[in-house]
This record gives sequence, structure tokens and C-alpha cells, in this order.
Amino acid sequence: MMSAITTIYLPLALAIIMLGLGLSLTIADFRRVLTQPRAVAVALLVQVVLLPLTAFALCHLFVLTPEFAVGLMLLAASPGGTSANLFSHLARGDVALNISLTAVNSLLAIITLPLLINLSLLYFLGAGKSVPLQFGKVAQVVAIVLVPVLIGMLLRHRQPALAMRFERPVKLFSMLFLLAIVVLVMVSGWKAITAHLPSVGGAMLSFNLISLAVGYQLPKLVGLGRPQAIAIGMEIGVHNSGLAIALALSPLLLNSQTMAIPATLYSPIMMLTAGAFA
Repeated sequence: MMSAITTIYLPLALAIIMLGLGLSLTIADFRRVLTQPRAVAVALLVQVVLLPLTAFALCHLFVLTPEFAVGLMLLAASPGGTSANLFSHLARGDVALNISLTAVNSLLAIITLPLLINLSLLYFLGAGKSVPLQFGKVAQVVAIVLVPVLIGMLLRHRQPALAMRFERPVKLFSMLFLLAIVVLVMVSGWKAITAHLPSVGGAMLSFNLISLAVGYQLPKLVGLGRPQAIAIGMEIGVHNSGLAIALALSPLLLNSQTMAIPATLYSPIMMLTAGAFA
């Protein structure tokens, strides 16, 4: 059952998730980046540089096993989740900036995700035990991630009414499917989760709090307004843990339930902390 889900339904679900993202994006979202270059630059600095470094340090501080360390690095490389927009709205942040950052981060992740995953595998598991991302696998991941986004954006551009009609059902399906995946991971890996909860849970909570704090404070330090700081804080702190779980389980990438555990634990933690922050 689990094998069928990871080999057949999971790649399909990933494609539908990215299609749903594409349906919500327009060219204007990318153009808006040009109107707030400093805010976008700060967010990308935190997302691409500071978060991986923080995750790397926490892997050593909490002495995570190699598989859990790779799982944490995968989470750090994942872009902000769509829930960030909701939390930003509740906290009176710049939601338009959130949408722009989601658009940019999602496309940038096509490059940064395979790169950081491969480096993490080589470092934590060793060259002999790693699973390098060969060109064919990278191409498959790009096809699953990028092509549906472009199809969704094209549909939104050509048929906006139809795209807006399908946007909510597609997102609802994605959320329900990923919730089912999370439950399956929790059930099948319950012994591993409970055995490593003290170290993994502490690392996930620390990573989340640092992400929220740095994402909020750094923009304020460089002179950005509070709404922009809130938006960046939520974008950085509320990761797309569902995508990280799906990529960890996907046979095209890591094919590991153990590496999905950090993102599985991170999901409820970030909802509580982001809600409190909002």
C-alpha cells in the first residue's frame, strides 16, 4: 500500500500541488518583486543562505542521525507554504509581498532543492552511501514541479475565470492528500518518531523559532516596515512541510520515511508558533 502511494499517487499529488500553485500565480506577482527589491533581497538572503546554515548548525548541536539531518536540510530548502499567506493576513502583514515571495521562492527551489539535498546526502551519509541526483532524476523532479506551475499560470492567463474556479478544489485536494500522507508517515514511523522525539522535536522547535525570529527582526534592522517584516517572518517560518514530506517519500528523490519525520514533526509545531506569533 505504502509502495503504491509513493510510486504512483505521490508524484501525481506533487504535480497537482504545483498546478494549484500555478493557478494562483500571475505575471503581476513577479512584476511586483521589482517594486520591493530590498524586501525580496532580504527574504531570499534568509531563505537561501541563513536557513540552511541554521539547519546545519542544529544538526550538529542536537547530534541528529544522518537521515534526520538530511530531513532537516530538506525542510530548510523548502519554500514557504501557502499557509504563510493566511498567517500574514491574520497578523496584518504585507500579503501581496507574501504572494510575490512564494512565487519567487517556488521557482528558485527548483535549483536550490536538488543542490542542497545532494550536498546534504554527501556530507551526512558519505559519498559511498549517498544517492546523487543524476540528471535524469533532476529532470523528472523539474518536470513534476515546474511544468505544472507553468501550465497553471498559462491557464490563469488564458482562462482566468476557469482557473479561479478550479483553484480552490485543487488546493483542497492537495491539502487532504498531504494530510493523508502525514498520517501514514506518523502511523508507519511511530516507533521512530517517539524514539527520537526529544532530539528531533527540540531541533524542529529551535529551527522554527529561529526562522520566525530572524525572518521578522532582520527586515526591521534594515529599515523595512512592520507589515513587510511580518510577511517575511511568516514566509520564512511557515515552510511547505507537506512538500518536504512528499519529496522525502518520493522514489524520484529520497524514498525515505525516516527523512520525512523532521518535516512531519515541524508541521504541527509551526502551526502553533505561527498562530501565537500572529
